[in-house]
Amino acid sequence: MLSYFDAVVLGVVEGLTEFLPVSSTGHLTVAEKILGSQVDDPVVTAYTIIIQFGAIVATFIFFARKIGRLFLAWVRGLFDAERRGHDYTLAWAVIVGSLPVGVAGFLGRDLIAGPLRNLWVVAGALVLWSAVMVWAERRHDALAAVGDQRGEGQVSLRDGVLIGLAQCFSLIPGVSRSGATISAGLLRGIDRVTATELSFFMAIPALTAAGVFQAVEERHGLASLGIGQMIVGIVVAFVVAYASIAWLLKFVATNSLMSFVSYRVVAGLALAAALGLGWLAAT
Repeated sequence: MLSYFDAVVLGVVEGLTEFLPVSSTGHLTVAEKILGSQVDDPVVTAYTIIIQFGAIVATFIFFARKIGRLFLAWVRGLFDAERRGHDYTLAWAVIVGSLPVGVAGFLGRDLIAGPLRNLWVVAGALVLWSAVMVWAERRHDALAAVGDQRGEGQVSLRDGVLIGLAQCFSLIPGVSRSGATISAGLLRGIDRVTATELSFFMAIPALTAAGVFQAVEERHGLASLGIGQMIVGIVVAFVVAYASIAWLLKFVATNSLMSFVSYRVVAGLALAAALGLGWLAAT
């Protein structure tokens, strides 16, 4: 059974890192190891996925108006072709873009919950995906210099598909779901704020589906961790995630992702050193 202290720590880590491009799964895996959990235990994996519900609710509340607007535009567009505008296309981009990670996550669930829950994987992914983020930022800067970026009203269905495919890389602990989707958006020529918001929207179906599936599949084992501790983890994750969303949107409006890249590289190398010196076990 997890202690309430463990639940609070994991909730804070989840809330802080779910939407920042630093990998929530990677940080949760490290935190679980430090707290003494067996990180490749399917029940422990399920717990970390389920407390993501807090982050999902935070996203719903923070973007309630925009989500409602997109949903209404999507419904109207289904029944009236003449009313199909930018919001209708954006809604479809989010829907279609959310499908690939669901399929990949289901087909690779045993690999994700087992062998990939390894701190060597986390260390490698933190460093290697940082190179993709650097490439994406350079692409963004080059397009911004000539005024050739696209905003929310210019997001296409193709954008949704390609960003959704990139989101599949986030199933590897250490890559980061937001890091994958924001980078893909920047590489597609979408401005940084719009790419970040798309990342938030695509998180909702992806995290919800993963959480429900894991809750059902590991329902008996999860009870041993403590229902109260699970609730505490979700509530803490909600509060911290809401604050993280507000901060990140303000940050990306005037700053690049390079500070996150620096953090990822340092964290990845530090983790690799700790593993190499035997201070931490990989699983």
